[in-house]
Amino acid sequence: MIRVLVVDDHELVRVGVKRLLADESDIEVIGEAENGEEAVEKAKALQPDVVLMDINMPGLGGMEATRKILRVAEKTQIIIVSVIETEPFPSRLLQLGARGYLSKDSTPAELIEAIRTVYKGERYLNPKIAQQLALQHLAEGTESPFETLSEREVQVMQMIINGQKAPDIAEKLCLSSKTVNSYRYRLFDKLKVDSDVELTHMAIKYGLLKLEELTHDAESMLPDEPSSANGKK
Repeated sequence: MIRVLVVDDHELVRVGVKRLLADESDIEVIGEAENGEEAVEKAKALQPDVVLMDINMPGLGGMEATRKILRVAEKTQIIIVSVIETEPFPSRLLQLGARGYLSKDSTPAELIEAIRTVYKGERYLNPKIAQQLALQHLAEGTESPFETLSEREVQVMQMIINGQKAPDIAEKLCLSSKTVNSYRYRLFDKLKVDSDVELTHMAIKYGLLKLEELTHDAESMLPDEPSSANGKK
């Protein structure tokens, strides 16, 4: 029996996945979590075979949760299930140790196949993401601006665009607020933006964040007419 932990901050998604997998005789959902902190706790306690992990969640995001789960549950295989299909997230999460990456518009059959595949110790990638990873090194002059960021900078960026403040980010990542702000301004410098608002717009432009996924805090950063402020020319 493949024991699965479902991690997503939307209850509707968790319920849907559980109902879908309930029909499979070789798969059992043994728990669920609505944020990264809870995911780490549940993974440590339950030692699931497979974790279905969202990326954008309040608090500890999917990237840091993936890192921590692989430390406390070494035999657990992680599949990222996210609306984010663009770099740098697929590469970074696979480098961290995730064994699969699926888009949230994947079919039920593909999700089930992915679970069974990574349970056997193999890697499973959504075809669209696999093609993107295969082509990214062939294309010239088309790199995402986020490619220049370090792993820690990507983590901090993810939390900023989800509306989290420096003290909260510092607590989640076990850093000082001063260090978090240093990462923040380094992000601004590398990406040529001047504010969290511009950073959020850039993330939306490159598909790292969907408008419908904005938290209340993140929404409050955006102007009433985001189309008129798509970054500096």
